[in-house]
Amino acid sequence: MKNPAGWSPEYLLLLLAVKRILKWWLPVALVILVALQFFGISPGNPPVKNDFLAAVKPPPAIAASLRAACYDCHSHETVWPWYSRIAPVAWLIASDVSEGREHLNFSDWPVAADRAVKKLDRINEVLDYREMPPKKYTFIHAGARLTEAQRQAILDWTEATAKKISEPLSNQ
Repeated sequence: MKNPAGWSPEYLLLLLAVKRILKWWLPVALVILVALQFFGISPGNPPVKNDFLAAVKPPPAIAASLRAACYDCHSHETVWPWYSRIAPVAWLIASDVSEGREHLNFSDWPVAADRAVKKLDRINEVLDYREMPPKKYTFIHAGARLTEAQRQAILDWTEATAKKISEPLSNQ
C-alpha cells in the first residue's frame, strides 16, 4: 500500500488491521445476521377481551389520543411495522410490547370497578410524570407524541372518570 503524504507508519498499520478485520469479520457478522432471521418471532395479536374504549367510552378526542400514543404497546391491536420482523430488532419490539401489555392492557380492561379505578390512576400517574409514551417510541413514531393540551385532557378525563367510577364504591 502506497503511503500518502503525511500518514505515519503506525496509522498505515492501523488501516491494514482495520481492513483485515472488515475483510473477515464483516462477512461473518452478515452471515450471523441472516441466520438470526430463521429464529425470529412472529408477532401477532391475541383476541381482544374487553376493550377499554368500548367499556369506558371516552370522548372521541381522548380515544384518538390514547389509540395513537398507547395502543401499539398496551393492547392486542398492535400495528407491527415492517422492521418488527427483522431480528434482532424484532426481539426488542416484541419484548417492549409484551412488557407494555403486562403493565396495562387496553384490550383486557378490568370489569371490576376497583381495578378499573387503579388502572385509570396509574395511567394518570405515568402521564403526569411523563414516563409514557417513552421517548424511544415517540422518536420513531411522531404520531404518538402528545401535545401538552392532549396530555392535560387525558389527565383531567382519567381523574374525573376514576372519581365517577369510585363514587358507588365509597357509598357501599
